[in-house]
Amino acid sequence: MRETTQVLVIGGGPAGSTAAALLAREGFTVTLLERDTFPRYHIGESILPSILPVLDLLGVRDEVEAHGFRRKGGAWLEWGEEKWELAFDQLPHTPYSWQVVRSEFDDILLRNAREHGVEVHENTTVREVVFDGDRAVAAVWSKAGETGRIAFDHVVDASGRAGVLARRLGTRQYHDVFRNIATWGYWRGAKDIPHGPDGAIAVCSVRDGWLWGIPLHDGTISIGLVTSKERFAEDRERLGGIEKVYREGLGGSAMLSDVVADAELVSEPKVETDYSYVAESFQGPGYLLAGDAACFLDPLLSTGVHLATFSGLLSAATIASVLRGEADEERARNFYQTAYRGAYERLLVLVSVFYDAYKGKDEHFFKAQKLTLREREGLNLNESFLHIVAGIEDLEDATDGEEDAFDKVTRLMRGGESGPMIRQQRAFEIANDTPDTAVDGLYLVTSPRLGLHDLRA
Repeated sequence: MRETTQVLVIGGGPAGSTAAALLAREGFTVTLLERDTFPRYHIGESILPSILPVLDLLGVRDEVEAHGFRRKGGAWLEWGEEKWELAFDQLPHTPYSWQVVRSEFDDILLRNAREHGVEVHENTTVREVVFDGDRAVAAVWSKAGETGRIAFDHVVDASGRAGVLARRLGTRQYHDVFRNIATWGYWRGAKDIPHGPDGAIAVCSVRDGWLWGIPLHDGTISIGLVTSKERFAEDRERLGGIEKVYREGLGGSAMLSDVVADAELVSEPKVETDYSYVAESFQGPGYLLAGDAACFLDPLLSTGVHLATFSGLLSAATIASVLRGEADEERARNFYQTAYRGAYERLLVLVSVFYDAYKGKDEHFFKAQKLTLREREGLNLNESFLHIVAGIEDLEDATDGEEDAFDKVTRLMRGGESGPMIRQQRAFEIANDTPDTAVDGLYLVTSPRLGLHDLRA
């Protein structure tokens, strides 16, 4: 392994492979260290249409198209007493997406990074990030009993939930809400989901939680249960096992129960905590945090890969402009912080609003997902929602004390208390949106080359 590199990327998932490939394409020396050996299993199969323009930038869309992943035309939701479909073909520029087997999808992206000139080292663990004062300058790695050190000008921490830098710096904060547990498995021989667009994800509320159903191109369907940690613990003790909890939860949806009535569960149910968290800062001298290393959000709206690839794109543009001398580093890092955190925050509010809009008999779980006042006060609602939510031009009047900003956004997104529970199509449009306004005079450009354009120049 080389001893120095312009950019070190920690982690080869969608955030890391996106950042690495884009920076290498711009001519920089990039080294990527990945703890696992690809292809490797990962949850998060349902992808939003916002992935399409990123795949175009990476030059890998044709390969993804040709791979045979199940095309995702939208979503079917059974939420409390409401049932409806969301069709992605109503979106103007991104009319579809895919349900992917993540081991295969992530491997395509990592191989693409290699093909763009990234030096990729798999089965390599970053043991420590070395600082000179407050600046990150090097990493200590290990692989098969061998250890070494690599110096860098910039590092992108895309290490996922491992959160190499956030944990070292002690900056990861868990939200008071969304402290849930997911358990899921894969079924073979299932029927097609009978409602919604072709290839749709199904999202169905059940007692104290919700279920997902994701049809995959390998002939299986992923079905998962999300419930509170308290309910999961109680049910596990009462029923005597994880699979029994899973099967009982699945029984809460008549539709999904029918889908797998004649199918076989071909995997042991997997369990993972879906605790939402965020780092105090997504950046510092010499480093950026991307993807799940920076923040993790409840999986309700399938935003994980969107946030990963979006932050990978932002981090590449930020570092490219700094290395080319086009932008002051601190100013560029502040752009990254504002743009990525803003995307996360509006989705955080959106998910909470979605839960809060539940109309059903068993509301305890759903009401528990509402953001606390303390958490709302930490959000920059103006920046998160300005130019994104239709009909909201200015939220300045929401801070005058007459109405909490969160509550006003909730009311407006619902279309008024007498209107439908929430404008779900708008919710998915927001989930696909990216900030397009300048931050301190800087904004993202992808042509003629990737970087940050300075309006002050």
